Amino acid sequence: MDKKLQITRSVQVFEEPLLFERSRPGRVGVSLPSDDSNLPLEIDSSLLRDPADLPLPEVSEPEVVRHFTRLSTWNYGIDLNLYPLGSCTMKYNPRINEEIAADSAYANLHPSLPAEFAQHGIRITYELQEILKTVTDMKGITLQPAAGAHGELTGLFLVRAYLEDRKETHKTVVLVPDSAHGTNPATCTLAGFSVRELKSTEEGLLDVEALKAALTPDVAALMITNPNTLGIFETNIAVIADLLHKNGSLLYMDGANYNAIVGKVSLGKMGVDISHLNLHKTFSTPHGGGGPGAAAVVVSERVVDFLPGPIAEKKKDGTYGWTTASKSIGRVKAGPGHFGMIIRALTYILSYGNQLHRVAEQAVLNANIIRRALEEFFQPASPLDTMHEAVFSDAKQRKTGLETIHLAKTLIDYGYHPPTIYFPLSVKGAIMIEPTETESPETIAHFCEVMKDLAGRMAAQDESMKLSPQKSYVRKIDEVEAARKPVLNYFTKKT
Repeated sequence: MDKKLQITRSVQVFEEPLLFERSRPGRVGVSLPSDDSNLPLEIDSSLLRDPADLPLPEVSEPEVVRHFTRLSTWNYGIDLNLYPLGSCTMKYNPRINEEIAADSAYANLHPSLPAEFAQHGIRITYELQEILKTVTDMKGITLQPAAGAHGELTGLFLVRAYLEDRKETHKTVVLVPDSAHGTNPATCTLAGFSVRELKSTEEGLLDVEALKAALTPDVAALMITNPNTLGIFETNIAVIADLLHKNGSLLYMDGANYNAIVGKVSLGKMGVDISHLNLHKTFSTPHGGGGPGAAAVVVSERVVDFLPGPIAEKKKDGTYGWTTASKSIGRVKAGPGHFGMIIRALTYILSYGNQLHRVAEQAVLNANIIRRALEEFFQPASPLDTMHEAVFSDAKQRKTGLETIHLAKTLIDYGYHPPTIYFPLSVKGAIMIEPTETESPETIAHFCEVMKDLAGRMAAQDESMKLSPQKSYVRKIDEVEAARKPVLNYFTKKT
């Protein structure tokens, strides 16, 4: 059998015999009772947005079922196959998380219930708070932020409150390495700070000498991602923290990649003052899809008095309630946080028990298997040890006339979602692959064989790759046209 056929996964393609529009006059998908003379046969026009331009579809029940089932097959999801987006950490969500969160005792718990009627919910929030404080070795925590970026913004608000309390409002600059997470500069701007970029060394680490030169009296904080977006650990983090503190500045560690070090290192001993932890990245709550995100923000002794409230507490009598920090910045979200995500994260952690460090060990192992398998075919972005993700460039492929974008689009035809590409910006033609800890050795081995096959096609200057994807439901599109003239709505045509 041809090798390419052995490693290529088939992609199911539906050739529709009909147009996308399935509505036909007179077709009915529901059966209304006929013995109720008071039942209106038509929906009142006042309840419709514009019945003349947007009529309700007239479809049968089988067409409705087939329509939504068909749409689900056109989508790619973590339940279908490996989702190797580097930095974003698209990992499998265990079903036990969903089972516990769906229990009526939790799903029907209203966030505005008085504390005496919501003891089990407050206790769950408290237990997650305490576990995350213990795991990170940090003094305080809030679970209010609605997403990772919201956690970043909360962290920068804490920096600002800390400086205002010390009457050091002249500190308005946040240092951001070029290896930082992509949202960091935008967060700084939203929080009212200006950004000063720091260059990394050739190896991809923050340049300590550049940091020393940049530590002027107006520096409020350094916002560093560790491990950084090249997938390597900032080994000088304790030295960096000491330099910042001597300058009266704070160390913000973006915890986007915390799944690489969870249960293995102490943020407190590294000198971190503030860090947000994305619950989806490390603790397996759902990612994307328009649903609720969630983030925890852990802080050091310096910042603990400014945390947003309410914070769950355990009282001396053994009951649970809410408390607020003495100099709190106030709420950053209604309620204590996204409670459904808090339950899922706690379930995941308790499932591991005292073996939570295995998450980091397996994530790092899987990433290093990929790096070792592919480093002969693609140029590693750094010579240093890989942590949770393997980052390559297309330096070896560029001379063939093919590049990262062609690899990514062709990968779709092999049944895989592309990895993160062209990020971090410090790596030209970046290919960032993160397998996470949940992928099996067989899946990783197959993915690597596919990547090797693509490298071979690029080396052979296979021009057909520029037309990819060719097997997916949506074929290659004009990306410039799509960006300049996006079609954002679907409207039925008048008949």
